[in-house]
Amino acid sequence: MTRERSPRRLRRRGRDALMAATLAAMSFTASGCVVVHGEREVLPGATRAEATKAVAAFTDAYNKADKAYDRSLDAPYVTGPLADIDGARLKAGHVNSPSGNASHVPLKLTDVKITIPKKAGWPRWFVADARGNKGGGYRWLLVFTRGDLGERWRVAYLTLVAPRDVPEFKKDEAGWAEAVPARSPGLAAEPAELSRAYVSYLKKGGDGFADGPSTSTLRAYRTNMARKPGLVRQYIDQPLTRGDYAPLALRTADGGALVFFTTHHYEKQTAAAGTSVPAPSKAVQALTTGDIHQSLTLESIAGEVALDPAGKGKISMLGRVQGLTAAKGE
Repeated sequence: MTRERSPRRLRRRGRDALMAATLAAMSFTASGCVVVHGEREVLPGATRAEATKAVAAFTDAYNKADKAYDRSLDAPYVTGPLADIDGARLKAGHVNSPSGNASHVPLKLTDVKITIPKKAGWPRWFVADARGNKGGGYRWLLVFTRGDLGERWRVAYLTLVAPRDVPEFKKDEAGWAEAVPARSPGLAAEPAELSRAYVSYLKKGGDGFADGPSTSTLRAYRTNMARKPGLVRQYIDQPLTRGDYAPLALRTADGGALVFFTTHHYEKQTAAAGTSVPAPSKAVQALTTGDIHQSLTLESIAGEVALDPAGKGKISMLGRVQGLTAAKGE
């Protein structure tokens, strides 16, 4: 395989400059508005009313885009891994059904629980944990971020987690949660290293991650698929750790962290001589460039959430959403 490239739509809007610059952030108090230096002061990432409004705005835009199969309708409300996954899904849907999504069912989020961490500097962010009318009995975890006061709140991570797996978060007397810095010792893996650790696990295995669908089961599936005669499958996994793909972590009540992170994946399917790669689905075809003869390379992005324990315990993958973003036939 050729050397892999990073995702085409890495969004670098000068976040590093924003972190270093002196910016004004609003802290709403009972007596009114107080202007403070947002890069130094430890403040809640949002007001609760603001967060609730952001959830509603995202849901409305998401439904409009899904109904029309028009990625421009929710593009201002998504970023990072979700923007890649959702944008590709809508693009494929539009190619195969230009008139819109005939099977559209509006997403409804109920029992919404907002967790807002206090932190210094940008980006500011918060987590919405909700019951959705899609995805079975799983909880929808959405991470909203923004890089400064002038930006709209956007969803970077959307993962589905079993209700029993959503942890209790550490909160202060006012109900604000604690953001865990990317470089935080005392955890099984620093949040900044979790994407790399997971990619290494997929390639080599090891005992750093607990068994489950996104770990031991996924590795076993890949091994079995690689052994099928007539079609060779090769996998390349890459970490994504910068900009809108940077990990975000919340302190849990037991001293660990709930970490959201991103990975980048390639799967190359090569048919034996005299045969061809099995015809892909219409959704895959809609995202494919080149003619499929001897091989097909699938490119995807995954947004993950993991429970990173304090000390040296095993990391538990709680949720993972992987979506095809592009494909190339040869």
